[in-house]
Amino acid sequence: MSSRTNLKVVVLMGGPSAEREVSLSSGRECATALRDAGYDVVEVDAGPDVAARLIEIAPDAVFNALHGRWGEDGAVQGIFEWLQIPYTHSGILASALTLDKQRTKDVYRKVGLPAVDSVLASADDVRKAHVMPPPYVVKPYNEGSSVGIYIVSEDANGPPQLADDMPAQVMVEAFAPGRELTTTVMGDRALTVTDIITEGWYDYHAKYAPGGSRHVLPADIPQDIFDACMDYAVRAHDALGCRGISRTDFRWDETRGLDGLILLETNTQPGMTPTSLTPEQAAHVGITFPQLCGWMVEDASCDR
Repeated sequence: MSSRTNLKVVVLMGGPSAEREVSLSSGRECATALRDAGYDVVEVDAGPDVAARLIEIAPDAVFNALHGRWGEDGAVQGIFEWLQIPYTHSGILASALTLDKQRTKDVYRKVGLPAVDSVLASADDVRKAHVMPPPYVVKPYNEGSSVGIYIVSEDANGPPQLADDMPAQVMVEAFAPGRELTTTVMGDRALTVTDIITEGWYDYHAKYAPGGSRHVLPADIPQDIFDACMDYAVRAHDALGCRGISRTDFRWDETRGLDGLILLETNTQPGMTPTSLTPEQAAHVGITFPQLCGWMVEDASCDR
């Protein structure tokens, strides 16, 4: 992979979302990798003055290491477009679409991809009564990293008592049993399939704490399931209009074969921390972390 390592790159991280700490970790790792690859890197913690900071620094490209709302939902992408600064990852529309989990499922179904059943409901209604038969999962419809997840078991005594800081509208999703699988797409290429093994739910702690989960790659699964994950991830990436890298997460109920494979969501800003899945998958196919970050910078553009 050749790179123009004289480029000045802003690594944008932090921000005001619920995933701020993860973003700071991702950003620091990516900044180090880009410096190792020879780029001129400026680290910026995204605040209300982010547009002014970008104008002041005048970078050749922005490496967007933000996660969650404002950084992953099309908001900051609009600033990049307004300032005409090339940036990594997906553009405005794909970013907004994929962070809205319900609309993402609508796109999946439109192109024939299997998705778990879900409804949007007010948090107050969810607290009062079951809005679908248990077991089910309650989550914010526009956050990532398993922030604010409630699992309601089949024998639950009553509806979940959601925390006061949950959004007014939440997504209620039928519980999908089975194994947690994931596939990264880089450009137009699916990298591999990882089987994520945890003691319980793949929650925020399992995703980001050392030892929180075990990643098996390539996943030890039947070839038809492996091939389907690779195919579905590329189809989801294309249907949603993603650019750069994305990662699609699956549940697979092995008792049902291929019929048991469903898509959960597509992430346009996969984590880039030491325990993250996308850097592991890239390394598995021979792409070092500095090479991965460098490729993303070289792929940066406007009008994404």
